[in-house]
Amino acid sequence: MKTFEHGGQIEKFAKDLGCEVNEIIDLSSNINFIKPKINIDFNNLDISSYPVYDSLYEKIALNYKIAVNQMELFNGGSSAIFTLFKHLDLKHCTIYSPAYLEYKKAAINFDYKIHSINRFENMQEEIKENSFIIFVNPSTPDGNFYDLESLMKKWISKNCTILIDESFLDFCDGKSAIKYLEDYDKLYILKSMTKFYSSAGIRVGTIVSNKENISSLKEFEPMWKLSHFDSSYLQEALDDKEFKIISKEINIESRIELENILRDSSLFETIYKSYANYILVKLKNIKAKEFQEKLKPYKIMVRDCSNFDYLDESYVRIAVKAKSATEVFKKALSEIC
Repeated sequence: MKTFEHGGQIEKFAKDLGCEVNEIIDLSSNINFIKPKINIDFNNLDISSYPVYDSLYEKIALNYKIAVNQMELFNGGSSAIFTLFKHLDLKHCTIYSPAYLEYKKAAINFDYKIHSINRFENMQEEIKENSFIIFVNPSTPDGNFYDLESLMKKWISKNCTILIDESFLDFCDGKSAIKYLEDYDKLYILKSMTKFYSSAGIRVGTIVSNKENISSLKEFEPMWKLSHFDSSYLQEALDDKEFKIISKEINIESRIELENILRDSSLFETIYKSYANYILVKLKNIKAKEFQEKLKPYKIMVRDCSNFDYLDESYVRIAVKAKSATEVFKKALSEIC
């Protein structure tokens, strides 16, 4: 597996199996299986003029209970990550790993010296003064949610610049790090609504920080970064007021059901506690690639996690999906034991 490869390569998987994409059960992708109500006729959108983002900014700010001048939008979460690494121009970063692979890629591209901390074994490891801290919460690929109080105190005492990635926070009841913005001026928070709002093809990522940091970040940004299609879709999704509550409830119920199915199987050595819409497992007697091969007759994809730091070929991530998909997966597990 390539170092920075991600899950969700569904087209290639379908082509390899000689079937249609809609036949695949994609448990490798951590995109919400529930979709908001969208009522837009995209054929009638006026795309003859440049987009105006005022309404989009206001709706996103309202969603996160922040001021408009505390946020900047980017063409997706990955774009936000790369822009921030470039903008900050620091020398050293500390990544609490395993973590979303784009952080390591960005650090390498912008010539940061990387220090990686194993979250599973040594959360209290010492950190370098003035380091750029990267912490994903809920974490990837395991979905754990951390109380950051003691960590924030340590990072602040070391004068670190901090980025908290909250891309999957909407799936749980965990509290946002936004509350720390008033106390520390070197804090940035990444929000990627495309995971929760089931719209990976709509490229909108948000960096939240204090107004001074955002003003500095905006200074070198282009005027138009998002299309009228991106803006219109996400605004319509945010207007579906019931979606957030219903989606969270259904995802939690579906995750518990998936956890029970995994526990009933003899294939897994460890099932990690998750607060997100995916579960990390450690296989008992087979490797991830062999497990993937055994699932192919059922047209099921799962995520091989062997390219994450501190994880080996026995780790896979399984996404929370609809009951129909989970039932097929349950049948597959019972037959390949």
